[in-house]
Amino acid sequence: MDIIEKLLTLMETGFDQFATMQGGIQLFTVIGCAALAAITHKKWQFFITKLVGELEKQSMVRYMLRGSNRIAFPMSMLCYLLIARFAIEQFGINVVVLDIFTPLLLSMAAITLAIFILRTSYGPSPALRAWEGFISFFIWGIVALYLTGWLPDVIQTLDDLSISFGDSRFSIMSLLKLVAAIIFFIIVANWLTHLIESRTRRSPHINPSMQVMLSKISKFTLYGLAFMFALTSVGIDLTTFAVFSGAIGVGIGFGLQKIFSNFISGFILLFDRSIKPGDVISIGTRFGWVQSLHARYVVVKDRDGVETLIPNENLITSEVINWSYSDRSIRTRIPVQVSYDDDPEVAMALLLEAADDKPRVLKSPEAAARFISFGDNGINLELRIWINDPESGIGSVVSDINLSIWKKFKENNISIPFPQHDVHIISSTED
Repeated sequence: MDIIEKLLTLMETGFDQFATMQGGIQLFTVIGCAALAAITHKKWQFFITKLVGELEKQSMVRYMLRGSNRIAFPMSMLCYLLIARFAIEQFGINVVVLDIFTPLLLSMAAITLAIFILRTSYGPSPALRAWEGFISFFIWGIVALYLTGWLPDVIQTLDDLSISFGDSRFSIMSLLKLVAAIIFFIIVANWLTHLIESRTRRSPHINPSMQVMLSKISKFTLYGLAFMFALTSVGIDLTTFAVFSGAIGVGIGFGLQKIFSNFISGFILLFDRSIKPGDVISIGTRFGWVQSLHARYVVVKDRDGVETLIPNENLITSEVINWSYSDRSIRTRIPVQVSYDDDPEVAMALLLEAADDKPRVLKSPEAAARFISFGDNGINLELRIWINDPESGIGSVVSDINLSIWKKFKENNISIPFPQHDVHIISSTED
């Protein structure tokens, strides 16, 4: 009943202020100024959208225009309100209600602009951009309650709405404090994580695998600390969560087994450095280079531009060919067959010439031509070349060399045989 009475008292106080003739005039004035401010904001938004497109290279001007768009509504409404307030005062009408909106609009403009500056300085993030309006409105709501003098009553009302479990007491106010603390500490942890990632990327002494490992360790460590700090900051005893450890273990053993296995496998890949960003790997029928390593999967991009998400556990338990594990140089074999009527030594020399002028073929180890065997239709030769850029693909260099071989064989009258069969017809004569 005390809570209901407090709410009713707040409502009656606000109603009394607007129930009079002067209060009604001020209320309609506020509504009119808000409508004019909305129209002004829309017009200004259309203007800067067109102007920003013409100022693509002037980033500072674009930044200032986008910032002005955030405060266009509260500042234009404040200007209209001040003009209306001056006009109303000339008729001797009390403007106490209009005086309340002046600090509210100023605080709205200041908070909206501050959140915009923090969001843009923090870095491009779709999540932050989506939550920018909600965060600004939430902070402004607290400031508005403080300016109107209602904040202590609202806090007390939210604290009275509580549930008790033995010696523990949980209220809506404590829940809001917990959510605010978690958001604050996670933002700080996220900022520190981005700082560590940017520093490690710029360091020439840290390899890509170590960069990913440091990033992931710092991320999970800081997030865990942020969650614990948030709980302790609102007075929650962490020992109360000890009873849930058994349930968490059962959940990991059954429902979260695969997820937890992929998570641990990701750290194993980072610690043993068997796979790192930029490596060229083959797993099963997939061939491509590693784009990034995540907590649950590895992104592998093939020559067609298709990105495949491979669970970390598969890379631990399956056979993986890492073409660039310790040495990026790999050997490729190109089989060629020539006719029995041609000189194999001349053909082998032409094979080496075809590989010699290709920029992707290494000079050391040098290319080699081998006499493999006598085939059914011709002599089997093989050209062996070395390349050190498997991420660029093997098929392209093989195609270039095959085309060069065909041209050189044509120029030197060396034929490439094709399967052929001799059919002998035996005729029988009747006696």
